Amino acid sequence: MSAYLGRDQSPLTPEQWALIDGTVTEVARNTLVGRRFIHLFGPFGPGLQVVPNDTYEGVGTGTSDFKGEEEGAVIAATGRNFIPLPIIYKDFLLHWRDLETSRQLNIPLDVSPAAAAAHFCAEAEDRLIFLGAAGQNGLLNVEGRNGLALGDWSAAGAAFATAVAAVEKLTTAGFYGPYAMVLSPRLYAQTYRVLGHGGLLEIDQMKKVMTAGVYQSPVIPEGKGVVVACGPQNLDLAISQDLVTAFLETSKMNHYFRVFEILGLRIKRPGAICVLE
Repeated sequence: MSAYLGRDQSPLTPEQWALIDGTVTEVARNTLVGRRFIHLFGPFGPGLQVVPNDTYEGVGTGTSDFKGEEEGAVIAATGRNFIPLPIIYKDFLLHWRDLETSRQLNIPLDVSPAAAAAHFCAEAEDRLIFLGAAGQNGLLNVEGRNGLALGDWSAAGAAFATAVAAVEKLTTAGFYGPYAMVLSPRLYAQTYRVLGHGGLLEIDQMKKVMTAGVYQSPVIPEGKGVVVACGPQNLDLAISQDLVTAFLETSKMNHYFRVFEILGLRIKRPGAICVLE
């Protein structure tokens, strides 16, 4: 394990570190939403502080010619900016007496503080993805995104109709699937309705057009949602350091740790995003 994590200075045994690592990974996997449909780029190591983000020209249709000599638009970067990769982190404390209890009674260490820290880091990552942070825009507010009126979802079938309309809008603009939809919790709950008399839930129908999944996230503002044409040509999550736990210090006999990650969202083609509101 890398020296910058300070683990050789910590009071934990390898078994206790393994317990913390497993817990952090499991909690993050259960909490994170954006990573379920966004392509991951990296990790590259914590020394990488910025990544390039290009915009492209020549993104029209391919050329069809028998000899292959007809001139067509070449896909090439027309602009490049650099996205800083912020640190997302949450600190936690393990009481020295809890460590002694674990050792003396030979029972597993209670790693609930690490689990809570992992949850809050994962939530902060999704907030960066959907709402933006550290001077970056997110899916809901990036310039150049598409938009669609949400309409009234009180009637059965309205949510499915919105999903179909969003796919139609993106496809017409040249952004093909797979598509993913993320909704605020209340909107997501409304998709669990029976359609007609067949006993089929509305969300099951929506997943037939949203083949990359239909999700909910508490960071999405109430009454809003987003549909994304997935794929690394449209967006990805650049990772310098994936979620990990470091030892910080021992102070007044208690032990301080940090769960952290370093990453940034690269939106290459904002038109692949359709915000519902």
